[in-house]
Amino acid sequence: MADKCHLCLLGLIFLSSLLTGTSGVDDIHVFISSGENVCLPCNNDPHDCKSTTWIYNNRHSAAVELIGLGIKKKDTEKHERLSLGSDCSLNIKNITKEDYGSYSCQQYVDGQHYKEADARVYLHVLHVSPSSSQTEISPGSSVSLSCQLYSSYTGISCDGWIRSEGYQLFWVNQTGVKLTISDSRYQISAPGYCILTLTTTLLNEDDNREWRCQVTHRNQVKTSATYTFRKPAPVDIKPLIPVSSSNSETTSRQTPAAAPEQGSSSLSHISREILIVLKTAAFAAPTVILLQIICARRAERKDLQHQEEIMMNTVLE
Repeated sequence: MADKCHLCLLGLIFLSSLLTGTSGVDDIHVFISSGENVCLPCNNDPHDCKSTTWIYNNRHSAAVELIGLGIKKKDTEKHERLSLGSDCSLNIKNITKEDYGSYSCQQYVDGQHYKEADARVYLHVLHVSPSSSQTEISPGSSVSLSCQLYSSYTGISCDGWIRSEGYQLFWVNQTGVKLTISDSRYQISAPGYCILTLTTTLLNEDDNREWRCQVTHRNQVKTSATYTFRKPAPVDIKPLIPVSSSNSETTSRQTPAAAPEQGSSSLSHISREILIVLKTAAFAAPTVILLQIICARRAERKDLQHQEEIMMNTVLE
């Protein structure tokens, strides 16, 4: 029964390719990893980009017009990341996993849609991320990395298409060596053809180590997404500054520490008073000496006058 379903799936894909071939334009498959920029070609030889319209669609949403007759639509979620190239190609910046799906380049001349000139581009996005339940990534902890290819083709699921076309997902180390389940350090599981998980315990020497997930087709790498482990930076622990507390024990311990400050304050006050006295004495000393000289001279004058009076009285007698 499974073989019949597989044959039926292959028949649908073959029939789809025949129907696409009748338009004279081959479908294009572009593989890209999330976070990168991509350019989707419009291979229908447009004469003027003013006649070009880009339509986006995936199996989970209705068709959305991104570019209408050469003008970017502003009511779309991704309009800020879109631009139209000089050759009418569609440029998308910072690809996300939600950008996967089909992009159709259509031509309108004199208001008429020339379906035979439509060019369809299928965008397949590869995304790698730690498990959503991962709370700490540091040496000694276990980390699970999920690699998933987001893809759809003519309504067929990613698992069905990648299996029928012979695409494969692999985990490789930073030297490009394929990781296998035979390595006891790694546990690799595949919940589906488009999902591949890698679980390992981190070591100190894993700092700046890369693990890369690849999409290959007939031994040719279509795209890859890398996860790099970096040890968290050490946290600086600042010394705690004691804070005064209302606790009586804490207060009693802090009281002796305040005594030297009071003593130093008293000494400082006494020193200032002595300095004032010395300054006053230095200023008053010359004044005292001058007064003493004046008083001495006055005394001498009185003595002279007294002697003169005595001599006069003696002469008169």
